Amino acid sequence: MSALKRTPIYPLYREYGAKTIDFGGWELPVQFSSIQKEHEAVRTKAGLFDVSHMGEVEVKGKDTLAFIQKITTNDASKLAVGQAQYSIMCYPNGGTVDDLLVYKLSEDHYLLVINAANIEKDVAWMQQHAEGDMILRNISDETAQLALQGPMAEQVLQKLTDTNLSEIRFFHFKPEVKLAGVCALVSRTGYTGEDGFEIYVKPEDARVLWKNILEVGGDDVLPCGLGARDTLRFEARLPLYGQELSEDISPIEAGLSFAVKVDKPVPFIGQEVLKRQKESGAPRKLVGIEMIERGIPRSHYPVYAGEEKIGEVTTGTQSPTLKKNVGLALIKREYSDLGAEVDVEIRGKRLKAKVVSTPFYKRPKI
Repeated sequence: MSALKRTPIYPLYREYGAKTIDFGGWELPVQFSSIQKEHEAVRTKAGLFDVSHMGEVEVKGKDTLAFIQKITTNDASKLAVGQAQYSIMCYPNGGTVDDLLVYKLSEDHYLLVINAANIEKDVAWMQQHAEGDMILRNISDETAQLALQGPMAEQVLQKLTDTNLSEIRFFHFKPEVKLAGVCALVSRTGYTGEDGFEIYVKPEDARVLWKNILEVGGDDVLPCGLGARDTLRFEARLPLYGQELSEDISPIEAGLSFAVKVDKPVPFIGQEVLKRQKESGAPRKLVGIEMIERGIPRSHYPVYAGEEKIGEVTTGTQSPTLKKNVGLALIKREYSDLGAEVDVEIRGKRLKAKVVSTPFYKRPKI
C-alpha cells in the first residue's frame, strides 16, 4: 500500500490537535477541535483551512484562451486580467470531468485550479485536448493553498499586509500580495458560502503563513478540517465532485446551468448534449430534501416515490446551522416540485421527506 501524500502544513497538524484521515490518497485533517465548533467559527468569525491538496495547472501561450474555451463550459473570453471564473470540464456525453476555477493572470497566461482526487485524470484530459501554441504545466507540487473563510476573514488577513484587501472583489484576485513577508496570490473565493480568501503560496512559505494567520487571528480564527468544509459547502449547495458531479452527472442536472454558456462563440466539449438539456430539461434534477420523519439522509441512500426508485441522496447530514436533517438528492425531474413528498430508505426503512428550496444557507447581506 502506497504512503499517503502530505501537504506542507502536515508537520503542524499535531501541534493544533488535528485528527487526520485518508482523503483521496492524502493524509488530511477531518477536524482540529470539533466539526460543530469549526463550522460555527466560519459562520460567525473565521476559519483557516489547509487546502494544499488541491491541484493547480498553469497554461500559457497565444492559443491558451482557445484551449480553455474548448475544454470548459463557461465563457472564459469574458474574463479580465485579475478575475476568476467557476467553470466545468465535460465529456462529449455531458458528464463531468471536473469542476474548476479559471484565473486570468495575463492575456495569454491562466491558472486552472482542480480537485485533488482528479489531478492525474484532469491533466491527462487537458493534454489530450491541447493544441497550438501553448504550454501546459502541472504545478500542483509547487503550490500550497490556504483558505481563510468567514465574516472576519478580511479583518484578520488585513493585519498581515499593506495591500487594501477590500479592493479585491468577489471572484477577483491580486497576484503578488505580501502577507507577513510571504508573496501570495490572494483570491476572494471560497467553498463555504461565506466571505473569505483562497491564498496560493510556495510550499516552503505555507507553514509561516499558517502560523501568522492563527497568531494575529487569536480567538477569532480556528484551524478547520475537512468535516466542517463539507458541512459548510453542503449548506451553501456547493457541489462536491464524486457526489453532486461525476462522469455520470451533467452540470445541468446538478443545477449549475449558470456556468454552462451553450451559446458562447467557441464550441466546447459536451456542448450539444448540454444545450439540449438546458433547453428541454435534463431527465434528472438535484433537489434539496428535508426529513419529515426522524432520520439522516446519507450519500447514496435510495429515494422513492411510492414503489418507484426515483434517485438517490448525493450528500446529507444534520445541518449544523439549521439543526435539521437535510440532504441533496438527484431524482427524476417529474418528482422535483417544491413540497413534493418522497421516501428515503435509511437502514432498510423508508422514511418520509419533502422537496425544499436550496441553498439551505445564504450568508446575511451587510
